[in-house]
Amino acid sequence: MVKEFGQLEVTLSSTQLQALTDAVLYLVAYPYECSEQVASRLMAVAGLRDVLAAFSAPGLPPVKELEARVGADVKLLATLQNYDGGFAFWRKGDDSWPYLSIHVAHALVRAKAKGFAVPADMLERSQRYLSDIESHISYWYPLSVKRSLIAYALSVRKRMGDVDTARAKKLIAEATLDKLPLEAVGWLLYVLSGDASSRAEVAAIHRFLDNRVTETAGAAHYAYDYKDGNYLILGSDRRTDAIVLEALLVDAPMKDVVPKIVAGLLAHRTRGHWLNTQENVFALLAMDAYFHAYEKTTPNFVARAWLGELFAGEQKFVGRSIDRHEVRVPMAQISDTKQDLTIQKQGAGRLYYRIGMTYAPENLELGPADQGFVVEREYEAVDNPGDVTREKSGTWTIRSGARVRVRLTMVATSRRYHVALVDPLPAGLEAQNSVLATTGPVPSDPKEQKDAYWWWTRAWYEHENLRDERVEAFTTLLWEGVHTYSYVARATTPGQFVVPPAKAEEMYAPETFGRSASDRVVIK
Repeated sequence: MVKEFGQLEVTLSSTQLQALTDAVLYLVAYPYECSEQVASRLMAVAGLRDVLAAFSAPGLPPVKELEARVGADVKLLATLQNYDGGFAFWRKGDDSWPYLSIHVAHALVRAKAKGFAVPADMLERSQRYLSDIESHISYWYPLSVKRSLIAYALSVRKRMGDVDTARAKKLIAEATLDKLPLEAVGWLLYVLSGDASSRAEVAAIHRFLDNRVTETAGAAHYAYDYKDGNYLILGSDRRTDAIVLEALLVDAPMKDVVPKIVAGLLAHRTRGHWLNTQENVFALLAMDAYFHAYEKTTPNFVARAWLGELFAGEQKFVGRSIDRHEVRVPMAQISDTKQDLTIQKQGAGRLYYRIGMTYAPENLELGPADQGFVVEREYEAVDNPGDVTREKSGTWTIRSGARVRVRLTMVATSRRYHVALVDPLPAGLEAQNSVLATTGPVPSDPKEQKDAYWWWTRAWYEHENLRDERVEAFTTLLWEGVHTYSYVARATTPGQFVVPPAKAEEMYAPETFGRSASDRVVIK
């Protein structure tokens, strides 16, 4: 490593719960008033009562105002409850929707558990509806949706004190775990947790979830698609993550994957909140469960770091705070020999840390790396096959003035999020940008890859930048598989050039990355 550049970075924090204010405000300020949205707001404000009080979250209305909102929402929902105990979206008297009816009952029982007043007769009608949920599900509902509704109803019934482990075990026996939606598995884990006669089923659920999770260096997530039935149950991958997370926090809170699921959930916020009311409320409930399992003790500790015998620094954490602090060790102080990094916590509370390093290698010939992505790069002739050749040594030779197509191949073994693919340009090449009037026409790629659906086709990437020194392509969601990206450049400057590797990474989890090998390019 070059000693004059780079550093070791240790980031320290006393909480995994980065500011949740925006997610709560999203629900509080949501402009519509259907039963689902009112119930989600009620559940979030009531459920997060302890967390919001602990962190004194800035930007939120006063506590008394929020508590008054809970009371008003309970009264509003009471006016929407049908005689069968269920709820429709907008008006009393419309047909009850099974999912909404379970969801509102969930909100009511959560509010009651946090000490808010909920009419007993309202809860009793909801409980009767849930106890007979299967009679309320239409015959045309997809089987996956029906099973999730049964599982959700069972989990809410348990919160009401009406535990039905026999039906939960029967559902698992009927469907088998691999045919159950993942969030249904999460709800059933909660129902069976703590029941001595259900140990075999609980153990099987843990094995199943361990096999279905997608883990990276710093995060973890699950995925399930209801396909055509999704609108009946309002599902999403982020909601699935939250439901499974909360169930794990009840049954096995110290599992290694738990903090990773939390990190994955937090990384998928946009402007501080998740995509919709359902994602926000279930994510916030999971954060509340995480807070009580991991962070209930108020931080009052000192964190210290050593690199070998070198004391790197310390940071005090007193009280609740979402601040992060960084300890840095310049590369010049890092020995060439192997050294232990020691991190110590002294005092009460939980310490989170992240270790990273920025560096410049002395050897410019870098091999490929696979830490979540496989990336390859090739140069191809555009106008004349003889314009681009590759020697046995691996060096690329390009005729001066020629146009060359740079082709990148990226392999993702599982679904990735917020991905950046970046290719550094050798100083002798200039990317051709068809948007610029002086560039002229740029030939299309005969091998261009597009994601095809019956109603449309599009490239896998959502945005690209053609810069002076690099080319970039970005996507919010990258499906597992092989993806290609290409652009055209012109060889403008003769010379010999070392080209840094092309790199793919998850922007909000840079530990998940991959790179190609470096290349040598000769333009003559």
